[in-house]
Amino acid sequence: MKLASIQREWWKEGVVYQIYPRSFQDSNGDGVGDLRGIINRLDYIKDLGVDIIWLNPIYSSPNDDNGYDISDYRNIMAEFGDMADFEELLAGMHERGLKVVMDLVVNHCSDEHVWFQEAKQSRDNPYYDYFHWWPAENGTPPRRWSYFDPEANAWCYNEATNSYYLHYFAIKQPDLNWENPKLRAEIYDMMHFWFKKGIDGFRMDVITFISKHDGYPEFEEKYQGQKMIDAYAQGPRLHEYLHEMNREVLQHYDIMTVAEGPGTHTDNVLNLVDADRQELNMNYHFDHQGIGVGDRFIVNDDFQNLVKFKQVMSDWDTALADKGWNTIYFGNHDFPRMVTRWASDAPEHRRNASKMLTTYLLTMRGTPYYYMGDELGMSNIKFDNIEDYKDIMTINWYNLTKEEGGDLDKFMESHKLCARDNARTPIHWDDSAHAGFTTGTPWIQVNPNYVEVNAAAQEHDQDSELHYFRTLNKLRKNNLTLIYGAYDLLLPEHTQVYAYTRTLDNESVLVLLNFSDTPASVSQEQLGTIVLANASVMLNNMPSITLTNTAIELAPYQALILNVSMK
Repeated sequence: MKLASIQREWWKEGVVYQIYPRSFQDSNGDGVGDLRGIINRLDYIKDLGVDIIWLNPIYSSPNDDNGYDISDYRNIMAEFGDMADFEELLAGMHERGLKVVMDLVVNHCSDEHVWFQEAKQSRDNPYYDYFHWWPAENGTPPRRWSYFDPEANAWCYNEATNSYYLHYFAIKQPDLNWENPKLRAEIYDMMHFWFKKGIDGFRMDVITFISKHDGYPEFEEKYQGQKMIDAYAQGPRLHEYLHEMNREVLQHYDIMTVAEGPGTHTDNVLNLVDADRQELNMNYHFDHQGIGVGDRFIVNDDFQNLVKFKQVMSDWDTALADKGWNTIYFGNHDFPRMVTRWASDAPEHRRNASKMLTTYLLTMRGTPYYYMGDELGMSNIKFDNIEDYKDIMTINWYNLTKEEGGDLDKFMESHKLCARDNARTPIHWDDSAHAGFTTGTPWIQVNPNYVEVNAAAQEHDQDSELHYFRTLNKLRKNNLTLIYGAYDLLLPEHTQVYAYTRTLDNESVLVLLNFSDTPASVSQEQLGTIVLANASVMLNNMPSITLTNTAIELAPYQALILNVSMK
């Protein structure tokens, strides 16, 4: 691959750092993180070496789904502050060279939004057609699965209109009707509002769901339950809407866009991100997150199957090698802490395992998305009691499992690994009460291991996960091969080691990652044309390396980046 043939973009070369505001820093002692708290930590964020900040929703919301139920798109959630706080935050980030990406949630809104408050009054209300309705006189609506509904039913009856409204998520999150051009115009105007304030992009929540099938037909049996996701994502007018959004809004600004794309796979992703189609820049897929995880996040023996993981990620790279651009991530607000999910959070391994996973994120082709706290090696909290969870999805799934007579012990053990709240516990700033997150009572428990795992301690430890993250960010920025270089998978069937090369112009970089808790060996013969004898170490997550002309020995969770030559 030649650099001269590549279309360079700032959003390809940047590293995204995701902030879940509720759990980042509380500034006023109410136990909830806020915008002022983020402002107070801006220098920490800058020193990480990241470039782009993704903020989870900060709009006005009753918080049925932690901000993904928006009641006013042009105001700030009172718990977080006000518009003046946001403007100060935005200015502070821009002064430090940081781009700001906001969450755009327009598949649905809150039932407390004025649009729905009006719509539910009568069928004659001008806002009625801002939403999806099924008239009761037509009988029971066709089955639709809901993520967060207590009965998993996506239709809810409204007496005043004698009709059912559609909600793919919680009862308090009615789906917006994109068939209505007035609704689309309202959304586009709102997007202009935020771009004119100076934000640098949108992460678009479940944007692949916005187009519904005409008449809400009964889905095929293969789409029942959670498998409906693929049907939801294939709405007939999806790309028409996204192209229109690009024409009316996106093309007028120097911004980045990323789709949260449930139902998007390697065979259809270019419909979203091929630049020639003028829709979006990137897509967030879930194929790797589904490895070893079944309905209601029940885990199985494939939970950490490295061979399957390598295949999934390599297939995605291939799909986007010539057009579009990939996203690389392990964790976010919807998934567990990366070290628990993908490696080991055992005390003897957590530090090296965290560094190894960071190495992967920052050396793969695509834009890295890094979740707050992972730079410290934070791990899952692993609640024992359902009462400790705050997440609406976990609670509803637990209650459904209980009603069905399911295995609640298995449910709880699986959710120690997979529940969304594992990533939502407060970040660990120091070893003081509540990890320095708040002087009050935190909205959700703090992981007890904050005494050992915290930013203050790692700041003074040159061998810490925090320092490693900063070092690797610098390495990536100064080496375009790690950004744009071609990716080639090696040893696809190796059950311990993920090995690949990145090649650009005349430079080749070999990345070796031991994803296991036992030593692993890679021989010269297995590496083919790569010449180990000439390899030089660019970065090693451990103090030493066992490298000869014939083999490399990797300690548990060791990560190596080597500059290599070819035969």
